[in-house]
Amino acid sequence: MDDQGVEDAAILLMSLGEEEAAEVFKHLAPKEVQRLGETIAKMKAVSRERVDGVLDKFTSIAGDQSLLVADTDEYVKSVLRKALGDDKANLLIDRILQGSDISGIESLKWMDANSVAELLRNEHPQIVAAILVHLDYDQASQVLKVFTERQRNEVLVRIATLDGIQPSALKDLNEVMSKVLAGGDKLRKASLGGVKPAAEIINLMGASIETAVLDYIREADNELAQKIMDNMFTFDDLEKVDDKGIQALLKEVQSESLVIALKGATPEMREKVFRNMSTRAAETLREDLESRGPVRVSEVESEQKEMLKIVRRLADEGQIVLGGGGDDEYL
Repeated sequence: MDDQGVEDAAILLMSLGEEEAAEVFKHLAPKEVQRLGETIAKMKAVSRERVDGVLDKFTSIAGDQSLLVADTDEYVKSVLRKALGDDKANLLIDRILQGSDISGIESLKWMDANSVAELLRNEHPQIVAAILVHLDYDQASQVLKVFTERQRNEVLVRIATLDGIQPSALKDLNEVMSKVLAGGDKLRKASLGGVKPAAEIINLMGASIETAVLDYIREADNELAQKIMDNMFTFDDLEKVDDKGIQALLKEVQSESLVIALKGATPEMREKVFRNMSTRAAETLREDLESRGPVRVSEVESEQKEMLKIVRRLADEGQIVLGGGGDDEYL
């Protein structure tokens, strides 16, 4: 949701009153609650015209919605049992509804990384991996930073090789977490396991930890390490870095390297670079790109990789946020 949408949601919640707004908050994820709360706290005065506009918009959208079934889970169960009989239906129901009740695990999203790490520290790496893939990538990366290097590496190998979780195993896991934590309302679910989540988590852990993790994985499974690297922050992902980050990067890159790297860039990426340069510098770069003849793909990829090394260094120094996605999303 963009800033405008968040502000509209905040205005709507304030219009509802405390009791009704509290009911809405119960159905939101931790980050959504935090973002809406911060927006509400910053709103000191809103014009009547703006409030009326938000309410009209909500009424229009709500009018297009229709609740066909009050409890969709129970509806699915009932229909399948009537159609297939109990035995066949039960084989499908758990798989269809897999992850629909993970309130115990989801409660971890409300906790800080140190507390989550303390709860999971003595668990088997496979169990830790199954839990962390339900968390947002940035939270999972912060939890893993608290672990020892060996624990961290073992968990990430299992995240990268995780291919879904059996419904019965997920149910047992959730029940264990529910006994440790107070169960909460159903919250949104994260993606489950695989190379991409492992890459996303590693992206956010810093260059030194990233190198150690990948070296460890490479020793155990070189092909797996390569797949993870292929899914990590790429040159095209620079489109999602904010303008301030791009400007910091351009200060560190030689003109010749930039020209070669941009030969393999998308038009959108090129425009983003031009936009963050002075008019004169941008014009010179355009001319250099147009006049430069064909460049080997290997040379382009080499320069792009060098730029990504600079990006990671600047990220470690706090000059670039590898979670750009415009202003609000994560890579």
